[in-house]
Amino acid sequence: MKRQNDAEATGEGNDLLCSVGLGHGRRVDLLRAADWQRYAWLRHGFSTRAGGVSTIYDSGAGVGSLNLGWTQQDDPANVAENRRRFMAEVTGAAVQAVATSSSGPANPCFLSPVPYLVTLHQFHSGMIRVVEAEDLAQGRLQTADGSAVLRGDGMMTNIPGVFLGIQTADCVPVLVADVRRRAVAAFHAGWRGTLARIVERGIGTMRLRYGSRPRDLVAVVWPSIGPCCYAVGEEVRHEFESQFAYAPELFSEAYDSDPVREKYPMLFLTARAPGHSDIGPQIHLNLWEANRRQLLNAGVPARRITVIGECTACAGLGTDAGRKYFSHRAESGFTGRMMAVIGLADAPTKVAGADG
Repeated sequence: MKRQNDAEATGEGNDLLCSVGLGHGRRVDLLRAADWQRYAWLRHGFSTRAGGVSTIYDSGAGVGSLNLGWTQQDDPANVAENRRRFMAEVTGAAVQAVATSSSGPANPCFLSPVPYLVTLHQFHSGMIRVVEAEDLAQGRLQTADGSAVLRGDGMMTNIPGVFLGIQTADCVPVLVADVRRRAVAAFHAGWRGTLARIVERGIGTMRLRYGSRPRDLVAVVWPSIGPCCYAVGEEVRHEFESQFAYAPELFSEAYDSDPVREKYPMLFLTARAPGHSDIGPQIHLNLWEANRRQLLNAGVPARRITVIGECTACAGLGTDAGRKYFSHRAESGFTGRMMAVIGLADAPTKVAGADG
């Protein structure tokens, strides 16, 4: 998918893809926002499907995939190891393997869940959670094996060492950081969550909870299914038109091609009644722009918003590596999960300037 380069759409940052080797001869591909590297206290990243040990969702490249979701098809041990690898790169922690015996294979530490990685039972809502210090102290953030405890589709925290993870396979993950107050937030914005204004409401919650000022926020809209591939029904357009004055700008119409019709046009000359010969248009929704507009409406300056602009359904198609991301729609539901993660380092570093 073509990356959005327009300064108004992508803001002040350009995305940066980092490929890092993490043991066992595999590589984890991690996307980071380049301009966020200036904040020494901030940790973040977005996964691709490359670099894991799962085999159930092989993209065709003949290597393991980095499924980060506790799906029914994948082995939980693989998911835990994938999360360990991914979080080791996000946090910059050392990667080690513990041998099960002097002669046996290395155990990838899957019995030790990634500490303080908070995920949610996501259900396409507008529900937002605030992660407090007492939640951490009382162990209310994850189960013993690292599974989610809280329900919701957005969360925020200002507690160092706590990492917020949003799982996606087509929906939009949005990460936000207050670079003055040092608070972070993560949102899961499918079309229902976007319709519920989860990002816009989330910025409002940050203002109430942390005293955040929109001008101090930076935000990234990460890869999701793009307007090129996201066809929706007429009822979805009506829902958006009832909520947003700019809704017409979010939708476009496209005609599907019919390869049989294109190869044998004569067969269709009398096959349909007049006026019914064309295949009807599909309605496509641009969730990237929808969430960028919510950030703008919440007061975040356009130059501080980055839209990566890669489609999870078609990025990587036609390459030797195969699909770059997991896609629920493109893979008919049989797919893994990516993760967008954000958090504060355990020991925040003093940085000079207002954006420190």
